[in-house]
Amino acid sequence: MVQNELIGGRRRGSMPIADLHVHTTNSDGTMSLHEVPEAAHRANVETVAITDHERLHPDLETPTDERDGIEIVHGIELRVESDAGQVDLLGYGVRPTASLEDELDRLQEDRIERGRAIIDCVEDRFDADLALEPAEGIGRPHIARAIADSDANYDYKGAFEEVIGSGCPCFVARNLPTFERGAALLADACGVVSLAHPLRYGDPESALALTDSPHVTGVERYYDYGRPVDPTSIERVIEQNELLPTGGSDAHDDVLGRAGLDAEAFAAFRAQL
Repeated sequence: MVQNELIGGRRRGSMPIADLHVHTTNSDGTMSLHEVPEAAHRANVETVAITDHERLHPDLETPTDERDGIEIVHGIELRVESDAGQVDLLGYGVRPTASLEDELDRLQEDRIERGRAIIDCVEDRFDADLALEPAEGIGRPHIARAIADSDANYDYKGAFEEVIGSGCPCFVARNLPTFERGAALLADACGVVSLAHPLRYGDPESALALTDSPHVTGVERYYDYGRPVDPTSIERVIEQNELLPTGGSDAHDDVLGRAGLDAEAFAAFRAQL
């Protein structure tokens, strides 16, 4: 057991008041924006960042907002190609720029085309009818749910592991921006740019090395990996690169607060935001 081991994505003895990694139906979450405050109240969370995949939320017009007593931070999650492979960046306190909006429009078109290609492959390969039309925000979780609801004989997990996951017969790659371009676009539009869930990648050390970029100001220190992890490498780059620790549950459902920032860490985040 590592002394600083994450317990449920937070420090021992602390409770998160800010969940800074939450998805809604605007991308591949199951919760709409108007349902977020109730979920936050249930989890005793005071602040929630909406970080939909490659989409700004159309109902959030300012970097921060308040809904039913809950502070809402307008954020985004952007996947990029890097020397460490594909990684995800989180942008917080979005003030959209024309360049960012143009890139997001391109990425949505790419998502739609990719979604259509995957759906066609699944339907042809398994002689199944997926009750799903490609639209903005579509991701593989939508397709996996449709596969599970079809007669293709796969559940949600099996759809990822055997049908549409990387290396599977119906996987289709995406046309992503480079790390340098994506990080620069977010830095121009956001108050904080953070590397998401660094210990999820195949080469965590190479992913953490990306935080040396002048465009990256944070790293997701608190995250519920579903297993014990040693955060020593994250703590090291936080100190070396003077980064803000961020944290969140990466909720695609309505259960918040599984990971996040306590009051002390959130105060530092808010000051920079």
